[in-house]
Amino acid sequence: MAIKVRDFEVRLTRTKEERKQVRQLRYRVFCLEENASATEEQKTLGEEYDSYDTYADYMAVFHNGKIVGTYRIIDRDAAEKMGGFYTEHEFNLSKIKRVNGNIAEMSRACVDAEYRDNGLVMRLLWAGLGEYIVKRKIVILFGVPSFVGTKPAQSAQAISYIYYNYLSPAHLRATVLKENIDPSIDPRMTQMNILPRVFVDENEAKKQMTPLIKGYLRLGATFGRGVFIDKAFGTYDLFVMLQTKDIDKTYQKHFIGSEVSMDEFEIKEGPLHMLGRIILSPITGTAKIVRAFAELFFMREDADDVEYIDNKETTDEESTENK
Repeated sequence: MAIKVRDFEVRLTRTKEERKQVRQLRYRVFCLEENASATEEQKTLGEEYDSYDTYADYMAVFHNGKIVGTYRIIDRDAAEKMGGFYTEHEFNLSKIKRVNGNIAEMSRACVDAEYRDNGLVMRLLWAGLGEYIVKRKIVILFGVPSFVGTKPAQSAQAISYIYYNYLSPAHLRATVLKENIDPSIDPRMTQMNILPRVFVDENEAKKQMTPLIKGYLRLGATFGRGVFIDKAFGTYDLFVMLQTKDIDKTYQKHFIGSEVSMDEFEIKEGPLHMLGRIILSPITGTAKIVRAFAELFFMREDADDVEYIDNKETTDEESTENK
């Protein structure tokens, strides 16, 4: 399914050329704007990529044929083909990987500089992720939202606030891999409790948060323990996790009609259980689920222009290539 709002559209990429556009956008944002390191080959091609792009899905927002926003998504099946998730270089995911059911990693989120004042692009990406959750039966989404720079103390209020209020439950909590940070970085910089609780101010903390992190919190996300300083990429990263059954109940009730509508995605303990057909009240059917989930993210002025286009899911021509 593709979701359209006027001349914007969000869907998975379908061709080699579209996937190339995604990597070119990532190069402009991460390498040219944020000074992430790039190989000579990447500079020549003007593309940002790594080995995890081989089997990854690309969620992309199109505007008049141009890709202006993207997410890279790697589910359990793709990770198994590639020997793991990208995030595993930074955080220990062993507890999450033991969960029964499909899990998916979100990474490389970015929006073209010309479209960042238009919140519609990010809302469309989230709507696309909603469709992905439903179709792939995702029980946990996770990723590593980043701050630009290599000094976590610059975001001390935000990081400390998250530490004291939004850590994931212990049985699912990812933890930072201190041994994988650059040897020149003091391991103590990975601590999240940068400030004592008494010095943390909620308003100041939220001012320091990126729009993406604020969005995760609104959806009911929790965070792993520790900060990973990615010197090569020029960022410091947190680990975020979202159990899809816990997506904010207020959103579920308002947009889907029931605050237990996503409970079919609850993590099952014991032997692997097949997830049954999703049944919602008062609406049913995959297309309607996707529509209701998507409408969560649109502003009132956009909602009347939303179109939902059903089509068969097309496999990328480039499913086994990373360039």
